[in-house]
Amino acid sequence: MANKIEAIKSARDGLAIRDEIATWAQQGWEHIDKDDLEHRLKWLGIFFRKITPGKFMLRLRVPHGILTATQIQVLAQILEDCGADGVGDITTRQNIQLRGIEFANIPNILQALTKVGLTSVQSGMDNVRNITGSPVSGIDPNELYDTRSLVQAVQDMVTNGGRGNPEFTNLPRKFNIAINGCRDNSTHAEINDLAFIPAYQTGHPQSRFGFNVLVGGFFSSKRVATAIPLDAWVTPEQVVDVCRAVLLVFRDHGLRENRQQSRLMWLIDAWGIPQFRAQVIAYLGYDLPPAAPRDEISWSKRDHLGLHPQKQAGLYYAGFHIPVGRITAQDMFTFAELANRYGQGELRLTVEQNLIIPHIPEEKIADFLQEPILQKFPLKPTLLMRGLVSCTGNQFCNLAIIETKNRALNLVRELEELLELHQPVRIHWSGCPNSCGQPQVGDIGFIGCKTKKNGKPVDGVDIYLGGKVGHEATLGNCIMKGIPCEDLLGIVADLLIRHFGALPRSNLSLERLGLDGATHSPSTSVSAV
Repeated sequence: MANKIEAIKSARDGLAIRDEIATWAQQGWEHIDKDDLEHRLKWLGIFFRKITPGKFMLRLRVPHGILTATQIQVLAQILEDCGADGVGDITTRQNIQLRGIEFANIPNILQALTKVGLTSVQSGMDNVRNITGSPVSGIDPNELYDTRSLVQAVQDMVTNGGRGNPEFTNLPRKFNIAINGCRDNSTHAEINDLAFIPAYQTGHPQSRFGFNVLVGGFFSSKRVATAIPLDAWVTPEQVVDVCRAVLLVFRDHGLRENRQQSRLMWLIDAWGIPQFRAQVIAYLGYDLPPAAPRDEISWSKRDHLGLHPQKQAGLYYAGFHIPVGRITAQDMFTFAELANRYGQGELRLTVEQNLIIPHIPEEKIADFLQEPILQKFPLKPTLLMRGLVSCTGNQFCNLAIIETKNRALNLVRELEELLELHQPVRIHWSGCPNSCGQPQVGDIGFIGCKTKKNGKPVDGVDIYLGGKVGHEATLGNCIMKGIPCEDLLGIVADLLIRHFGALPRSNLSLERLGLDGATHSPSTSVSAV
């Protein structure tokens, strides 16, 4: 039996409501049919939020995270027109979400996006989400392959050049694609449904360059799975074809009865890799050689913060830290102005929720470093702050169980006041088990929950430890469950001391943290798993 969402999709394709947007904008969002309001609008990237009724979220598609200054200015104007409610979030898929939008303004907003080459089509629900690539493609002195044109070609195939493509609007579930051309796994390939990682066909640089293919990685509230090899090696020219074939196999054969068992990995589990691979080859229409004996992911993960030389002589890129990805209209206007004045009118987003301005000439660097915005968004943030990632949390998201962004910032500020660190530590927050903040890839990760303290319900988290990105990436393990958020300071401090070499700044710090000076054991009782 099909589930509710499958019934909604069968009754009417999400793209079919596009012609009604203008009428709804005039009538008011309250008159929109419930299934259209809460589900089908997401096919156009428009999200109704019960927690902020009347203030919608718009999710863009920003392939490869690359934007022009003109595009950023348009996004900034959209947010500015929202007044105090307007706020932007850079996401963990190199994307931007705009919040606080009134439905009456949506027709004009969609027209403004189209004029500057942006689209929000197919960015939610059971569609291919924003396609990621290395944020320094084309400018990285050490890159193996510039993947920008591949990412754009896959987006154009999936969305029919941004106009919407009904061929791919009825997948069993959402689908993530990453295409990586560098050595440091900048796209977190292992958590994507389909990922392409650099590999020479025979394992040696003297042979032909291409990609090994991984399939099945995903996060959900019920299961987390790491992508596994398809045992296929593809050339850059074959990437779009392979994406199309895998998507068609998933569309036509993916499991649809249970929403919790509809991601690609469940189909792979049911069939096994040999049968799944054979079906992909059948849809593709030609065979693929087996995977190269080794890939080229050999570096630790870079976060691209700071000032770095490009492959283009005399040019640099600057990586700004955007705390938990939150950005205002004025911030966007300022970044656009800087990209025009110091660079070539281009900006890039990262999966760490940060922002890059490339193409800064060496002779302009001294003036660039004096810009006031570097005080708010530094090139060299503190060691805990630089690795901080957070989902939206229950400030705006219906699914989130706890507030995340402000809580994440406050905890890190307290920890850095009390502890001395000697290495970055990546801390990831997700407000619910859907794991949009990707806590399993953090050194320390939190998943929001409700728990009890002294018999009363309070906000809490499950704590994950040991996620690794880059070379030999692995997912972290849950080490504690149901920890009250108000008790996190001492517990996280203890983890930082035991596992990451942090030191208390003073005995006063130890006392405030509730730690024993000899054992650094937290005084708070916790339930470990």
